[in-house]
Amino acid sequence: MKHIVKNTLRNIAVSLVLGSASFTVMATTAPIAQAAAPSSFANLAEKLLPAVVNISSTQKVEEMGELPNMPNFPEGSPFEDFFEQFMDRRGMGMPNIPQASLGSGFVIDAQNGIIVTNNHVIKDAEEVRVTFHDDETIVAEVIGRDEKTDLAILKVETDKKLTAVDFGDSDAMRVGDWVLAIGNPFGLGGTVTAGIISARQRDIQAGPYDDFLQTDASINRGNSGGPMFDLNGKVIGINTAIFSPTGGSVGIGFAIPSSLAKPVLDQIMKYGRTRRGWLGVRIQTVSDEIAESLGLEKARGALVAGVMPDGPADKAGLRVGDIILELNGKSIDEMRELPRLVAETNIDSKADIVFWRDGKSKKGKVVVGELEKAEDNGLIAGAQPTSKTGESEGGVELEDFGMTIVELNRTLRENFDIPSDVEGVIITSIKPGSEAYNKGLIEGDVIVEANQSRINTTADMIKVIEDVSK
Repeated sequence: MKHIVKNTLRNIAVSLVLGSASFTVMATTAPIAQAAAPSSFANLAEKLLPAVVNISSTQKVEEMGELPNMPNFPEGSPFEDFFEQFMDRRGMGMPNIPQASLGSGFVIDAQNGIIVTNNHVIKDAEEVRVTFHDDETIVAEVIGRDEKTDLAILKVETDKKLTAVDFGDSDAMRVGDWVLAIGNPFGLGGTVTAGIISARQRDIQAGPYDDFLQTDASINRGNSGGPMFDLNGKVIGINTAIFSPTGGSVGIGFAIPSSLAKPVLDQIMKYGRTRRGWLGVRIQTVSDEIAESLGLEKARGALVAGVMPDGPADKAGLRVGDIILELNGKSIDEMRELPRLVAETNIDSKADIVFWRDGKSKKGKVVVGELEKAEDNGLIAGAQPTSKTGESEGGVELEDFGMTIVELNRTLRENFDIPSDVEGVIITSIKPGSEAYNKGLIEGDVIVEANQSRINTTADMIKVIEDVSK
């Protein structure tokens, strides 16, 4: 089970201003029909337990090699016998005990022995074993996996009759709906817990497609990969992570929704791997300040912060500074919604796109590429500048923003790991409490654009500031 205590993610600065997304809360006075709380989950649990399995995996451990030479003790010394017995017990050159990982899973295809679990449960495993509800254990084969969504598919060969469960519609689940979780907490075996959907669309920064269901059903280490059911016995989530300062359940668990998991699992079954759509852009959140500066009525969409040369977006005419508002008729309210929409779009299809440019809404079409192929060909942008300390010569202090900028040179590129194809001015110092500091900028960030103008020199930056001031 992934244990989350605190995880802070900051995007690399690619414009002058950064901010957080705004949220709108809407209330309604219309009456809502409520389903009666079940008097017991016993019948449902009895039906579903046989489909849930316990998963254990072992990782290969290298041999210890030779132990240090035994100290020289006087002949017949009791210490001599003690150390000889100690080394015999350790077993010189014998392998260590393999590391073990415990998790959960569930059968989705009884005829072919197909089982779903989390990727982190079986990652780097030398052997994966599946234990069924009747305590029979079978070695499983890993069919495929996806690190981005933390999903994996296993297959077992057996003559025994298996019980399978079906996926339900996670999009139909509402906050407050009852759910049932079954898993293998702490290796204890099939365990049933109940709770409600506490929240939807949680972003816990576990991956690029975060859209978790949050539940207060008791989930602990070992529940990873286990199913979350609705009251109809359909899988609407795959338990994956917990938030806990203690390591135990505190009523905050997260599950991958079935609407996100099922397309990924279908691709793995069909191709042996995922095949996701790709636009070839780097994006960032549209803050209130950015929306206002570009004439957008409110903060929404995804700001294009970079365009990959010869990528789908580049060929479609998208530019840095555009704000993508819709893809194939689906509105993008938050930046993080775009990667998932693109990923689920058919490769090589022509997608309709609506974007904001020069104070107007524009339409276009983009031929969606394949993410995995782009990664294999090295087309995805590499690592961005990381925060390091280093001395720089000269520079221009922007007092109103509380930062100092310097034009890029070879030394700065090496000190801050800046790729050769990145052009702009680098921030070499930030004053605590300043405007730049409060916007999340740090030393080592490279400003490549400001107010929709390319920045190559400190003079470019000064001119933008003077124009805005006027």
